[in-house]
Amino acid sequence: MVKLVSVERLRQIETDADSSGLITYRQMTENAATATAERAAKMLTAVVDPKVTVIVGPGNNGTDGLLTGLLLAHAKSAQVRLYFLTARPDSDDDMQIVRELGLLVATAEDDHDKRLLRNMIASSDLVIDALFGIGVKLPLREEAAKVLRMVNQSINDRRRALPEQWTHTPEQSQHPPRPMIRVLAVDCPSGLDCDTGALDKNAIPADATITYIAAKPGLLTFPGAEAVGTLHVATIGLSESKELAKERDTLLTAEDAHALLPNRQLDSNKGSFGRVLIVGGSTTYIGACAMSAAAAYRTGAGLVIVGTPQPVVFALAPQVWEAGWLTLPHEMGVIAPDAVNVILEDDLTRYKSLLIGPGLTQEKPAADFLKRLLHTTDRPLKRGLGFVMSDTPESLDEVKLPPLVLDADALNILAEVEEWWTHLPEDTVITPHPGEMARLTKSDTDAVQANRLSLAREKAAEWKVILVLKGAHTIIAAPTGEIAVLPFKTSALAKGGTGDVLAGMITGLLAQGMSPFKAACLATYWHGLAGITAANTQSARSVMARDVIEALGISMKALEENQA
Repeated sequence: MVKLVSVERLRQIETDADSSGLITYRQMTENAATATAERAAKMLTAVVDPKVTVIVGPGNNGTDGLLTGLLLAHAKSAQVRLYFLTARPDSDDDMQIVRELGLLVATAEDDHDKRLLRNMIASSDLVIDALFGIGVKLPLREEAAKVLRMVNQSINDRRRALPEQWTHTPEQSQHPPRPMIRVLAVDCPSGLDCDTGALDKNAIPADATITYIAAKPGLLTFPGAEAVGTLHVATIGLSESKELAKERDTLLTAEDAHALLPNRQLDSNKGSFGRVLIVGGSTTYIGACAMSAAAAYRTGAGLVIVGTPQPVVFALAPQVWEAGWLTLPHEMGVIAPDAVNVILEDDLTRYKSLLIGPGLTQEKPAADFLKRLLHTTDRPLKRGLGFVMSDTPESLDEVKLPPLVLDADALNILAEVEEWWTHLPEDTVITPHPGEMARLTKSDTDAVQANRLSLAREKAAEWKVILVLKGAHTIIAAPTGEIAVLPFKTSALAKGGTGDVLAGMITGLLAQGMSPFKAACLATYWHGLAGITAANTQSARSVMARDVIEALGISMKALEENQA
């Protein structure tokens, strides 16, 4: 399990580990260098006679990078050159090894026009950025900024020139061009604030970042997250730290997702895996409920019933063969308020989970339906009682609600209701994207994006809901204050319908008996993995929601096999 901690807290954990005798600072550094050298070697696998330039800063991060370079050079994994921001004393033990290995060394102090740096980068296959680590203060000082600008310029020049090297087809050329130059950041890209995600304009975007002990919030917060590339976490000997174990916030991993999977017994039947009710749909958004239903089935739900207007049933029934249908009254293709009676008379105790919102629209009939269903027009619903209605038969006055997921226009409608959260059972799952979150909080999207972690934690506790704040590095927050964050950021999921898929997945897992928080964690990880899988088989810009649904089975099979 990968923890998510602030910079200050991380330093406390390091100090405790050193003082308690768990591991010394020097051992941490050596372990960090070993993990980084292994990551660098993997990035150089396809390169013949690779050349590596390490940009070495003056602090601990620079030492991590320096030792990484020494390990690569000693193992003859690459031709290593070192570029120091400031010269290190000749008496330094590590510098003695540098001299013994005969490595090329340059310093920014002597390289006034940075021409030597430019030449070193231009001939490199990998740049290891070990200039500044998690303790950086922005903005960067001019000399450091100058070094980073030259590194960026040299990398960009090399990448722009690369296509011109193909003077023949690869089969004809005896000397094909070297692979594209890549960047590995040590702990974090230099110029990134690891608490806030603020990013210096001169920071070097990394292809991969290897961070130590735990993930840091700034690595998962934009704009900084844009420069991180693929994030790897190395525990460097602190996996047994009691202080680290106290931290509750996590970065979800494949191992975490696999551990959450509900069991499937060989002697089971469809009743073993729960009945789902999905309420939504309209003639404006006909396909939304179909995507949610398909996703609920793909996650393992036993039976899925879709409650939707009659015209939507007629349109979807020939396409979604597996679903059952609950035909709801409508007004011009939008769910009508009277649909409440049909839903409540359908014996909600049969359902193990309920999703409301996909394709619902914000039209007045649909809004009146939801408000009436949640009884927001009279008195608040007491927590945990379920639906309450004053104009239904007495036997339906209080109906216990199945585990509930609210998505899409259900959230936009509730945003107009005063203290809307008081009308929901505790641990309802809500799945807003940043725009919907802005409406729910009476804020704006920029404010939401600038404070994703803290806002999600605060509002999940205030609203007593499981809050899934969608977007790059989706956040799942519990009322207890616990936070889980996804490792994924991909434009493949920036398409209409992918939210309907996610909502259906959460609902499908709830039907199988998972707790709301665990169901949200597993569904969001699985959904993100499916998005990456779909993007790997085609362009990310071409992925559609249906591709994500199709990738659910493939991605889960890969997850299960890799964890076997």
